[in-house]
Amino acid sequence: MKASELLDIIPKTPTFKKYGKVHRVVGLMIESQGPESSVGEVCHIHMKSRGKEKIIPAEVVGFNGELVILMPYTSMQDISPGSLVEATEKPLEIKVGPSLIGKVIDSLGNPLDGSTLPYGLSSVHTEKDSPNPLSRPPIDEVMEVGVKAIDSMLTVGKGQRIGIFAGSGVGKSTLLGMIARNTKADLNVIALVGERGREVREFIERDLGEEGLKRTIVVAATSDQPALKRIKGAFTATAIAEYFRDKGMNVMLMMDSVTRVAMAQREIGLAVGEPPTTKGYTPSVFAILPKLLERTGTNTNGSITAFYTVLVDGDDLNEPISDTVRGILDGHIVLDRDIANRGQYPAINLLKSVSRLMNHLADPSHKQAATRIRELLSTYLKSEDLIQIGAYKKGSSKEVDEAIDYYPNIISYLKQDVMEKRSFKESVEELIQLAETGE
Repeated sequence: MKASELLDIIPKTPTFKKYGKVHRVVGLMIESQGPESSVGEVCHIHMKSRGKEKIIPAEVVGFNGELVILMPYTSMQDISPGSLVEATEKPLEIKVGPSLIGKVIDSLGNPLDGSTLPYGLSSVHTEKDSPNPLSRPPIDEVMEVGVKAIDSMLTVGKGQRIGIFAGSGVGKSTLLGMIARNTKADLNVIALVGERGREVREFIERDLGEEGLKRTIVVAATSDQPALKRIKGAFTATAIAEYFRDKGMNVMLMMDSVTRVAMAQREIGLAVGEPPTTKGYTPSVFAILPKLLERTGTNTNGSITAFYTVLVDGDDLNEPISDTVRGILDGHIVLDRDIANRGQYPAINLLKSVSRLMNHLADPSHKQAATRIRELLSTYLKSEDLIQIGAYKKGSSKEVDEAIDYYPNIISYLKQDVMEKRSFKESVEELIQLAETGE
């Protein structure tokens, strides 16, 4: 470090530290008398464990009269009345840089394999404001994801934000793995929030694979970790994606799942005394979602194309979190359990899914072919019950007859093996041919 840089740092260095002490622990929260701090600031709680000094990081989440309310990032074990609380006067920061690519880290930016962070990383805050709306360039370029049904029927643009809505066990993680391996993005950032511990390694090794991990940063916050750490997993992944976007890259951010972020925020909200509203979700949940989701998209340097999975409670697409997220994003992909039960993967229900930017991205022949396939699929499904029980007589309707002829080839086209890769050009050419000839 140069002498001039050191001289700049000296005036910014605090000349004294602020301390407080733990007053009591209530549920998930720690109340302390001091130190002087602000909401979002990180504090260090000093304690002794088995004769050794131990430090637990915690974040200021509110105040109760003269008491500071803290929530720890780790277990509260060994915290006792009178434990020293030190203010850092900083929000949560993580280290980011190109040498982080290929790593699996936790919500605080530490490698999960126990290794040390590489050198040459930069510090960034996990919580930032979203880009100014007038500084966002329009989305006018296609982002190839390598999944036929999405590229051809639900075309995605660079900087678009899409929700993947599905119940449990319908193939969300598998679809994210396909996108991560096949996409033309410069870099993948994947946030696994609230996942089972078993699923993290399985996702990395089976769904993502060695090829996908080489250009991916994974942020994992499993379901057994404190609520605050699960929320920070989402914000940390977004901050990493923002760092590379500002470097001029086209980043693919995938988050599984937004629902578990909302559940973690509900835990915190209830713990600090917020009133429960719709289905027990607190008002802060509906405030944090747009704050998180609006940070992605385009800016003057690069783009973040984002896929957010939403765990649909009881396959109800109108439950509060699904409804809120769908209103914020630029499109939604619905995975249908009935389609999955038929053996069609990815189990995308095209008639319930939409990309709000497809009309601006696709050329006329592509849009015409996609519209025709949708019409044929809709016509068939409206008459499916009659067709299946043999009550429909051929010749009763020209449209239904045509839909019956096309249907097997449409389903065959929409199916894609997990390891199969198709380019955007190939997918669109096949779609146009299918719409014109039925083959």
